[in-house]
Amino acid sequence: MADPRGFLKVGRELPARRPVEIRLQDWREVYQEFEAGRIQKQASRCMDCGIPFCHSGCPLGNQIPEWNDLVYRDDWESAIEWLHATNNFPEFTGRLCPAPCETACVLGINQDPVTIKQVEVSIIDRAWDEGWVQPQVPDRVSGLTVAVIGSGPAGLAAAQQLARVGHTVAVYERADRIGGLLRYGIPEFKMEKSVLDRRLAQMEAEGVRFRPGVDIGIDFTGQDIRRRYDAVVIAIGATKWRDLDVPGRELRGVYQAMEILPLANRVQEGDIDESPLDVKGKHVVIIGGGDTGADCLGTSHRQGAASVTQLEILPTPPQTRPGTQPWPTYPMVYRTSSAHEEGGERMFAVSTTHFVDDGTGQVKGLALVDVEPFEGGFRPVAGSEREIAADVVMLAMGFTGPDAQTLVEQFDLSLDGRGNINRDAQYATEVDGIFVAGDAGRGQSLIVWAIAEGRAAAAAVDEYLTGATTLPVPIASTVRPLMA
Repeated sequence: MADPRGFLKVGRELPARRPVEIRLQDWREVYQEFEAGRIQKQASRCMDCGIPFCHSGCPLGNQIPEWNDLVYRDDWESAIEWLHATNNFPEFTGRLCPAPCETACVLGINQDPVTIKQVEVSIIDRAWDEGWVQPQVPDRVSGLTVAVIGSGPAGLAAAQQLARVGHTVAVYERADRIGGLLRYGIPEFKMEKSVLDRRLAQMEAEGVRFRPGVDIGIDFTGQDIRRRYDAVVIAIGATKWRDLDVPGRELRGVYQAMEILPLANRVQEGDIDESPLDVKGKHVVIIGGGDTGADCLGTSHRQGAASVTQLEILPTPPQTRPGTQPWPTYPMVYRTSSAHEEGGERMFAVSTTHFVDDGTGQVKGLALVDVEPFEGGFRPVAGSEREIAADVVMLAMGFTGPDAQTLVEQFDLSLDGRGNINRDAQYATEVDGIFVAGDAGRGQSLIVWAIAEGRAAAAAVDEYLTGATTLPVPIASTVRPLMA
C-alpha cells in the first residue's frame, strides 16, 4: 500500500483545465501539466482497504493499489510494468474512460475517492517520455495467421496480444486511417491523435500489419478472408447510430453526430481546410446528453457556433449519489465535462416532437415538450409545448449495435435479440475459427470493456490455434452465451 495515513492528510486534487478563452482557440487537450510530486501525493491516498473494490469497477482487472504504491514510492518504471500487465493502452483509458474504478473506491464511501484515472495516465505519459515503452517482439513466429476486422480498442488489443505470442496479424479497417472511433469519433481536445499514432507505431514494430481503406465484405469477401487466415476476430464496434423518427427528420441541417465529428477530426489531420458541416455563427441543438453529445458540444464551441443547446430526455440527475445506486455501483449523477464548462445550455426532461421547416427544406427550429416518467417510459407535460431555434441539429443518442449485416451474411453468422453478433463464452461464433470481441458482440459499452474483451478474445484465439495459451484473461471479461 501507499502512505497508511495519506488519505487523512491529502485531499483529492486533479490537474487544472486550461482557461476556456485560451483552449477554445485550438484543439489541444484541455488539461494542464500536473507535477510528479502532486501525483505522488494523490497516489498516497490509496488506503489499506483490505478488499480493493476498485478492481470490481474495472473490467480490465487493473492492479490499482499496486501501481499507486509504486508511484508513491517514486518507482515509475515498475508502475508502468504493473499497468501494462493488464491494460494494453492506458493512455487511451486514462483519457477516455469514465472511471468506474473511482466510484467503486473504498475511500469513496465517505470521502472523495482516489484519483485513479489521473495516476494511470500520468504513469503511461511518463513512460513514453522516458522511453520505457518499447516494442515487444516475439522470440519466435508461429507461422499461424489472424485477421482482425476493425481497428478500434478491441481490435487493437486483440491484435497486439496475438502478435506478441508470435502469430502474424493483419488489422483491416474500412476507414482510410487506423483507429476506429479513437481516430474519427473522439475529438482532438479529448485525445490528441499523436497519442494514438505512437502506439500504432509500436504495434507495427511488433509485427502487426495494418490494412486501412479495406472494407471486408466489399473489397474482400468473407470467403477470401477465411481462405487466407487461420482465424478471424471481428471487432467492428457498434456503429449503427440511433435515429429520431419524428416529422422533419429529412430536413437539411439535421445530422448524426458521426457525420459531424469525423469531419472535424479530418481538419485536424490536415485532410481538409474546413469542415463542410462547420457550424460557425450557427445556432446548434444537440439531442443527447451523453459523452457523444459533449463531444459535439466541444466541437461546436471550437468552430464558433453562435449558440449551443443540449437536450436530454431524462430528468436532471442528482448532484450526489442517490440511495437507489449505492456504493460501489456507478451512479448516475450530474457531471460537468470540459465541454459543458465552455458554455452552452443544458435542458433536461424534454422531448422533440418535430423539426420545423423554414419553407425551403432547411431546419429552422425544434418543437419541444417537457416530459415526465410514466409506466417505464415518458409522457408529455400538458401545456409545455414550445419551439427553439436551430440552424443545425446533431443527433447524439448513442448506438444500437454493429453495422454487421454484410459480415453476418458472408461469414454465415447470426445476430442475437439485440442485434449483436452471436458468440459463446469463449468469444467464438457458430462458425469455426471466427471470433467476436468488443461492442460488436457486447453492444455499445465502455472503452475498458472493449480492451478487456480484445485481450480475452486474443487468449481464446491463441488457444484455438495452438491448443493452449499463456495470454492473460481479464477476470471481468465475461460474455453472454449464444442466443437463439
